[in-house]
Amino acid sequence: MNYMGSTVTEKIFAGKCGREVTAGEVVMAEIDAAMIHDITGPLAIKKFYEMDGDMVFNPESVILLLDHQIPADSIPAAENHVYMRRFAEEQQIQNYDLREGICHQVVMEKGRALPGQIVVGADSHTCMYGAGGAFATGIGSTDMGFVLKFGALYFRVPESIKVAVSGSFAERVGAKDLILAIAKDLGADGATYKSLEFLGETIRNMEMAGRMTCCNMAIEMGAKAGIIPPDEITHEYFAKRVKNYERIHLESDEDAVYALKKDFDVTDLSPQVAVPHNVDLARDVEDVAGTHIDQVFIGSCTNGRFEDLQEAARVLGERKFSDSVRVIVIPASREEYLKSLRAGFIERFVEAGALVEAPCCGPCMGGAFGLLAPGEVSLSTSNRNFRGRQGSTEASVYLCSPATAAASAIFGEITDPREV
Repeated sequence: MNYMGSTVTEKIFAGKCGREVTAGEVVMAEIDAAMIHDITGPLAIKKFYEMDGDMVFNPESVILLLDHQIPADSIPAAENHVYMRRFAEEQQIQNYDLREGICHQVVMEKGRALPGQIVVGADSHTCMYGAGGAFATGIGSTDMGFVLKFGALYFRVPESIKVAVSGSFAERVGAKDLILAIAKDLGADGATYKSLEFLGETIRNMEMAGRMTCCNMAIEMGAKAGIIPPDEITHEYFAKRVKNYERIHLESDEDAVYALKKDFDVTDLSPQVAVPHNVDLARDVEDVAGTHIDQVFIGSCTNGRFEDLQEAARVLGERKFSDSVRVIVIPASREEYLKSLRAGFIERFVEAGALVEAPCCGPCMGGAFGLLAPGEVSLSTSNRNFRGRQGSTEASVYLCSPATAAASAIFGEITDPREV
């Protein structure tokens, strides 16, 4: 029988199933790693016990940490934290607790999601690990309970969309602007249950931080996963973090079948701003410049890395943030915080008037602090601007890059970073 070529996603599933698989097939696949945090984790653990779970399938393959409501901001949150700590101790799972930072950043930094692996997380933005060449996807707490017990899960192997990106970014335009433009083109449901495969010279030249930003937001188009075939940049990233790291070759065949092929040229791309209340409502910054803002949030698993804070610091320079704006800066992890601290960015932000918090999700999901009152407007480097996402359902959230956020925080209104 003659088979057509395979995509990266099909090859990863084939490796787990021990046979060739094609998109659309339903397969039971072994899981390499499973991640739970303080919002979805407690329910997943309860489902594990309801399934008569005794010991998890492999303690070394379960990743547990607290990041959404830390330090505990309510008694229920504190109770959830205690529940998860006890579970980690009982199951002999390494507990990163609230020390390391946002789950997705920590998973990447600790080398817990590697090329060719299948990784699941009880969080929709688990797809970020695809930046490292893993098939990574978010699942519900009930499915996670099943994974914790059995170490496997049923999947319908996703079709893939080929996203080929060419050209060089203009100054103060980058990965966040690209992914917002892609979301605008594909739409909020344009990649439903597909795997977004990012390719092309622009992606090959992109550092890991930018790749993480792109894969992180694949879910905002309904995608099951976002993935970038591992290359030298991938291997260098993990070789520094994983003992005895083994490089693998993984790329789609030339005759691989895609559900859709899209080409993007970033040469003339303007900074993008997603307007309320959907991620796919991206506009060129020129079209929304001058919009009043009350709060600016620079951080999240999408844009809280050293490179993001570096870009914001460069735009800020020796200026101060506007007194009319609350500026909240949160590095994505302890590692990113320390790098930024040693580079002087944290001191610069504080001097400029920002509130710098310890690594956590912060205002991103409106679960801990930085909430908006009715009528207020936030400009955020996070991944979602749904109604009520950061507080009141009568507030508005705009999404942008760290450069645009910093420029806007200086003037108290949405500002084109190229003009600063």
